[in-house]
Amino acid sequence: MSSYTVRKVNPANTLEHRVFIEKDGKPVSPFHDIPLYANAEKTVLNMVVEIPRWTNAKLEISKEDYLNPIKQDVKKGKLRFVRNCFPHHGYIWNYGAFPQTWEDPNAVHPDTKAKGDNDPLDVCEIGERVGYVGQVKQVKVLGVMALLDEGETDWKVIVIDVTDPLADKLHDIEDVETHLPGLLRATNEWFRIYKIPDGKPENVFAFSGEAKNKAYASEVVHETHDAWKRLIAGQAPKNDISITNVAVAGTPGKVEGAEGVPAATASAPGPIDASVDKWFYISSSPNL
Repeated sequence: MSSYTVRKVNPANTLEHRVFIEKDGKPVSPFHDIPLYANAEKTVLNMVVEIPRWTNAKLEISKEDYLNPIKQDVKKGKLRFVRNCFPHHGYIWNYGAFPQTWEDPNAVHPDTKAKGDNDPLDVCEIGERVGYVGQVKQVKVLGVMALLDEGETDWKVIVIDVTDPLADKLHDIEDVETHLPGLLRATNEWFRIYKIPDGKPENVFAFSGEAKNKAYASEVVHETHDAWKRLIAGQAPKNDISITNVAVAGTPGKVEGAEGVPAATASAPGPIDASVDKWFYISSSPNL
């Protein structure tokens, strides 16, 4: 398998920070150039880690930027950090995205009755090892939840690293409750309440918060992969999305080599405001 590494540009916790992904030392797009499937049987998938477990910085693949580096989300000119909603500290899984997927904002899903959120498909990796920003993990799909975020379908696929000690025991969503009791309930709660400290209402789920099984989740992955194929081929409106890539033959955004990617910079992270460590105690009624 090709070796993926990261190129860090400018200090973490700053507006200028970027994490580019490299394949064999050359910059690639984590949105478009990393294959979704890591084996011929399509049972193992590549996942890009955006946010390691137990961290708060809201990092994400930048859809609009050249080669789609990972950067920190900004709201009202300030870097975005998720709040600690007791008893959760930061993100409670390695959080990231599947490459070569796209939740089409032009399509209403028949089950959720809501349009896609215009992002790559979100992934929660539940293994024991803490990942790092830009890591490309090989995972298997276990199930999916459907968050309805401000009126848009925002799928959350539950996966596990195929090298995790529990991977051989987890085959479908019911196995998660058997071997990791409480994790699905905690995941439901985390997504419902995490925006409340910032003055937003509680989020809601489709399917009354139920986590759908592996077969359903695999179909969601397939549908969003097909949507990405339309996007990268120029058959769907891309709007502000950058479709520049170095590996997808026959597409309008393909270039022969990445130009203008800044060199890596070795610099200490910027300071994080102490308020990020604060606990928030939220009272809410579970829907799971």
